[in-house]
Amino acid sequence: MKRTIMLALGAVLLLAGSVTAQQAPVLVPLFQPDTRWPQALPNNWVLTNVTKVSIDRRDNVYILHRPRQTAPGRTPAPSVVVVDANGKFLRAWGGPGAGYDWPDVEHNIFVDHNDNVFISGSSPGGGSTSQISDDVILKFTADGKFLRQFGGLNRVTGSQDTMAVNKPGDFYVWPKTNELFVADGYGNRRVLVLDAGTLAFKRMWGAFGRPPTDDAASGGQGNNGVPGRGPNNQVQVRPAPGAATVPTGAEREGPGADRFVGAVHGIIVSDDGIVYVGDRNARRVQMFTPEGKYLDQFFLNRQGPAAGSVSGFAFFRDPEQRYLYVSDFFNSHLAVFERKTRRFLYQFGLRNAEPGNFQGLHHIAVDSKGNLYTSETVGARAQKFELKGMGNNLPPNALPEGASDGTVPAVPLR
Repeated sequence: MKRTIMLALGAVLLLAGSVTAQQAPVLVPLFQPDTRWPQALPNNWVLTNVTKVSIDRRDNVYILHRPRQTAPGRTPAPSVVVVDANGKFLRAWGGPGAGYDWPDVEHNIFVDHNDNVFISGSSPGGGSTSQISDDVILKFTADGKFLRQFGGLNRVTGSQDTMAVNKPGDFYVWPKTNELFVADGYGNRRVLVLDAGTLAFKRMWGAFGRPPTDDAASGGQGNNGVPGRGPNNQVQVRPAPGAATVPTGAEREGPGADRFVGAVHGIIVSDDGIVYVGDRNARRVQMFTPEGKYLDQFFLNRQGPAAGSVSGFAFFRDPEQRYLYVSDFFNSHLAVFERKTRRFLYQFGLRNAEPGNFQGLHHIAVDSKGNLYTSETVGARAQKFELKGMGNNLPPNALPEGASDGTVPAVPLR
């Protein structure tokens, strides 16, 4: 009888312990917008259509914007504006020059562990008024001295090309191998890996680790596709013989399209050697080894409301890189995931101009103290979000997956 009672009591205690563990709150990072950042720029300069921010090893912030798109009567800053963590202006540079092909529409900037600066563009597209195809990656010093060029303007041939890109969506230099990982991109449909020192080609792959495949509406490249302009200034492409049909990314269940959909837009490599690739129009993140072996995938806001989501990435600054931050361009949200479990924790951001909200959240970055920085192509601004610590409860502005605005209450995180 005693043994039966003890076994029953043990089972109750085990069950109670299991329930307690399941209900234990999960710590989440909490942020607050710094409305004083950045400080005013000199010369009455303004930023417009901010496409990306990148952080150097001193926590200086490199802001890339599109000065050709500044409104009349305003004075645009040069393409690259550098400020410190407090928002104080340090220097500015960029634009066409001798010896290199500056992109027609600025899109990417990345500062590596050696303070080299990589830049690329997205024309035609991104407000371009020309037919120039930005098929180039440029490498500069921190103060804008030109070093190297990969590709050039109007060199597009397709996703098998080892000598040029086609409107890449993002860069990341992995310090462990000093390799430049390229999300390539708006035109091509692949991940491209170059030697970050020489910009020599090393390898490439498509979705699920397969060979890259072009489609008939991938922005102008692939099997001699010819770019052009149609109604409302949209890029049109003449389908080339044998070109694959266009995947829509509209699937709400299953693995999704068998190749990258729309823009291959975001890329980052974790310290433990996982390559995260943002397949923006498919609303998914695919994971690979640095050699291109497919590992897994997960989705963000796959049920909508917008037709696309994943745009850019950043990691929480701890040895485990416990959290993965993902920008959602189409829904103007910033999402927080547990990195290793891929568990969605919460997202924040409404579509408006208020500090802490977003209009076209494009790319994101994190400094050594864990503060977040964001770029907005529609809002024409960069923002800083101070890390205020960790909490057991979701912040007041937390949104669940699938939220289009703040009218849907967030589910408590347990």
